[in-house]
Amino acid sequence: MTELTRNVVPEQLDEVELSQGDLELSDRAALRRVAGLSTELTDVTEVEYRQLRLERVVLVGVWTEGTAEQAEESLAELARLAETAGSEVLEGVIQRRSRPDPATYIGSGKVRELADIIASTGADTVICDGELSPGQLRQLEEKLRVKVIDRTALILDIFAQHARSREGKAQVELAQLQYLIPRLRGWGQSLSRQAGGRAGGANGGVGLRGPGETKLETDRRRINKRIAKLRKDIAAMDTIRATKRGRRVANEVPSVALVGYTNAGKSSLLNAITGAGVLAEDALFATLDPTTRRATTPDGLEYTITDTVGFVRHLPHQLVDAFRSTLDEAADADLLLHVVDGAAPSPEDQVAAVRAVLGEIAAKRSEPLPPELIVVNKADVADEVTLARLRNLLPDAVVVSAHSREGLDTLLAEIAARLPRPETFVEVLVPYTRGELVARVHSDGEVLAEEHRPEGTWLKARVYPELAAALADYVTNGSRV
Repeated sequence: MTELTRNVVPEQLDEVELSQGDLELSDRAALRRVAGLSTELTDVTEVEYRQLRLERVVLVGVWTEGTAEQAEESLAELARLAETAGSEVLEGVIQRRSRPDPATYIGSGKVRELADIIASTGADTVICDGELSPGQLRQLEEKLRVKVIDRTALILDIFAQHARSREGKAQVELAQLQYLIPRLRGWGQSLSRQAGGRAGGANGGVGLRGPGETKLETDRRRINKRIAKLRKDIAAMDTIRATKRGRRVANEVPSVALVGYTNAGKSSLLNAITGAGVLAEDALFATLDPTTRRATTPDGLEYTITDTVGFVRHLPHQLVDAFRSTLDEAADADLLLHVVDGAAPSPEDQVAAVRAVLGEIAAKRSEPLPPELIVVNKADVADEVTLARLRNLLPDAVVVSAHSREGLDTLLAEIAARLPRPETFVEVLVPYTRGELVARVHSDGEVLAEEHRPEGTWLKARVYPELAAALADYVTNGSRV
């Protein structure tokens, strides 16, 4: 058994290399602390779902693959997630193992060492950098006597804090309940045995049967009923969203979707392109509810651009399923703008994490995902060496800064070049009484020439088939092709 080493998670982490299977000790430094947080420890055996109250936490990671730097970056990200949830990170520890221990995640001997760390720091919560099985969760809480949370529960809690719309709240609650169902606790004393068979039989007969439905079963039945209602409500909301999306498709308005790692600057980029004024914070998962705005290319073509929820490493499957309608908004777009944080410690890993989630979405669809344009954001604060490396790895990427607007003109030109264009050429003379058709040609088509004549507005344009049909009565000289 290898030693459990306390690894600090500062902003700049020294690379730690393996020597005969053990980790070298890195210099110790404190993580940023959040002062003024109270401690409220609840009964860890409570069956009801608890809203997480994370205060003073110790982070625990198991390094099974990759480099030491990647393992420490993962724990650093977990620290940022914990702080986003409102906690004070006291310590971060990593253990080198070939795989997590199936019983206690880090092994029984290391659990005792972890208990000593908890006692010395005064922590009341342990957060594990992975998804714990129900058995691992129960074992750790019994042995450590503090709350134990895994990465999935932490992300779900952050989503619950940030959800604002009715749809967002319903999606988060559905994901939470799906996560909770297999982790309902109540075995042992709280689980009463129910006798069956004929009265007077081997099971004891009349008066000796169990009291009926146990609390655990009652909880499970009630949660399943709530899950069914949430799915029904979300399906109704999906219909409304699909109707709005259908109108845009019917009008043949090209669409762009912003996707990327959480806190990569997607909302800031949306504001820079459209002036939308949506919430843009230096925080993880600041955006949960999609925002769609209209924009115009430099040559006058209108399109919509949608800001979507950010991704993260090991994004819980429950969230991918619950946020299906939001993610479909991106999957049905004509162009994906994949925003990358150029100032992140390891932007290449973020690109891989986002593409893994997109691949999961694509696997459940009959149609392929739209083409992707990589946008490296935060060029004004990114390291030049990192930007050079990204330009080499992602030669087609556009480097921008949503804050300083550096490279924004190049990005807008690239978007214009990649959006689908109307293909039907028309030459029409539209009476002044049908000015709404002229307006549609300007908004949904591509005007090549325009002239105001006594009889009406003469136009040469490229339009989509539906609009071409509406203009059929005003075609001049049989020039429509």
